[in-house]
Amino acid sequence: MCGIVGSSGDWESIHDALNSMSRRGPDSSGVWKCSKNMISLGHVRLAIQDVTHSGAQPMESFCGRYVIVFNGEIYNHSNLRSKLSGENITWNGSSDTETLINCISMLGVQCTLNLLVGMFAFALWDKEKKQLTLARDRMGEKPLYWGWAGDTLLFSSELKALKSYPGFKPLISRKSLALYLKYSYVPTPHSIYEGIHKLPQGHYVTICLDLVNPKEAKPVAYWSLNQIAHKGINNPFKGNALDAVDALEWQLKQSISDQMLADVPLGAFLSGGVDSSLVVSLMQELSVRPVKTYTIGFEEKSYNEAEYAKSVAKHIGTEHIELYVKAGDALSVIPDLPTIYCEPFADSSQIPTFLVSQLARTELTVALSGDGGDELFGGYNRYLAAGKIWAPLQRFPYFAKQMLGSTIAIPTANQWNYLYEKLRRILPEKFRFSMPGEKLHKLATVLSQKSEFEFYNSVTTFWENPYSVVVGAEELVNESIEWQDLDCIEHSMMLADANTYMADDVLVKVDRAGMAASLETRVPMLDHRVVELAWQMPIKYKIQNGQGKWLLREILYRRVPRNLIERPKAGFSLPLDSWLKGPLRDWAETLLESKRLESEGYFQVEKVRKIWNDHLSGKSNNQYNLWVILMFQAWLEKNS
Repeated sequence: MCGIVGSSGDWESIHDALNSMSRRGPDSSGVWKCSKNMISLGHVRLAIQDVTHSGAQPMESFCGRYVIVFNGEIYNHSNLRSKLSGENITWNGSSDTETLINCISMLGVQCTLNLLVGMFAFALWDKEKKQLTLARDRMGEKPLYWGWAGDTLLFSSELKALKSYPGFKPLISRKSLALYLKYSYVPTPHSIYEGIHKLPQGHYVTICLDLVNPKEAKPVAYWSLNQIAHKGINNPFKGNALDAVDALEWQLKQSISDQMLADVPLGAFLSGGVDSSLVVSLMQELSVRPVKTYTIGFEEKSYNEAEYAKSVAKHIGTEHIELYVKAGDALSVIPDLPTIYCEPFADSSQIPTFLVSQLARTELTVALSGDGGDELFGGYNRYLAAGKIWAPLQRFPYFAKQMLGSTIAIPTANQWNYLYEKLRRILPEKFRFSMPGEKLHKLATVLSQKSEFEFYNSVTTFWENPYSVVVGAEELVNESIEWQDLDCIEHSMMLADANTYMADDVLVKVDRAGMAASLETRVPMLDHRVVELAWQMPIKYKIQNGQGKWLLREILYRRVPRNLIERPKAGFSLPLDSWLKGPLRDWAETLLESKRLESEGYFQVEKVRKIWNDHLSGKSNNQYNLWVILMFQAWLEKNS
């Protein structure tokens, strides 16, 4: 998207600068620049910066009052155009950007936002009122950063674009760094830099330049997932189970049909799991030719799901392509990660996600993914644990749970893993999973928790006490999660995940990886109409018989045999444990060298070195804690 940096100005000056910008190409860093990118106007300055490779240009409304810069896709823009057919509008083209700005011109920002179906971030300049409006889509598929550098308002789709403004001082926030260590991403509304924020999903903010202090502008929600969840639970779906399956199937078909509209080659990611298999099977029903599907495999069998994806693709009838990843492939991607992700980001599946995006881009311009199904329909193991472990444990006194947790923690994680491997062959398939020792130690931690939120927090964090690791960070008091008490703990956890983990991890991972490969990714399960219907469904239609995503499975099994899908959830993860001890060891050691950590001054050196040495010796598996540190170190190296 084309980002405007500023807060004041007359239209003629802005228009000249925009035109100047649109005639220039990207420099070697991929950041667009204009020769006239700074305008001094009154008490505040306006600078203009294009922040993508797409060449997207600002557009003026037919009435001449508004100008917009836009990133994303409006899937229902043809319908919106029809609603405006009776108006005296002169259309210059057929783009969704033109539809969007003219819809705003006729209906206003709030009304237009309520009508949009799509993923987007945009900046709208109102010449008449001299105000700037920034807005972001409901679920947060597209990014938007904003903040102040002195008296200059900065905003952009990427943090790195802000550095082109000479007055911006990229000071790392110790609080954000501690939050990053806790969650493996910097949660909204924070960013890694002081004074710069992420605009929350489903929000817009209007900065009026005629105000004495435009810095007082606050984001306003035009759509709230919390409200949708409460409303859905209080007004549940009225039909029976079969009606629920039919209703969701129809809505998913609508969403996928809308998102398959493209004048460029389109396909999908296919992992072989429930979500991606369902999206692909519905795509194939809606397509007149075989859908192109792509997956990533690993030579390590315990991490490899490519064979499952191949079987599903064969049954559905897609044109399937797979790529097997070796440690060397991952190593070649790592130097690019701090550029792909413009602030520290440590979900290790970022690597295969980028690689599968690169693979798909050889033939595609747009790819659909199955993301969102876990958070909406109860797919994560932690939701099952809440029902199987947390709820039954509430019958026991706290001291008994503490004692049990202490007992579980006596053997090391590696000792539990050794015992598990001895028993693996005689265990039922549903009890075969990776890293059992680490999961048991996590259970020991869970047993000491007193509330539902504490339970959730314990199973979703990496460094439990990050403020003790980050030099100069104050103790965190759950600033990033607004816990909602719903009808059951599973629903409360799903809502918390959708507001945080999905928005700031899953969607960030997919969007940035796709953009780095010049591939547009679309997420049909996050169509807000699907989301709203999902929250009307009672928990019994999501989790049944110790298994999540019941509704999605029932739709899928109308198309794919159960035996191709039924298996323990593996996720899109990497064998980091062994890679950090092997091919990635020298790279990691360089980033974690004691003198380096001490001179940089962000981490307590002894604590970081201890988990690194314990990992190398096999005393404990610290792959995730280490990856969070390593990704920050790699990012710092590129951005300092």
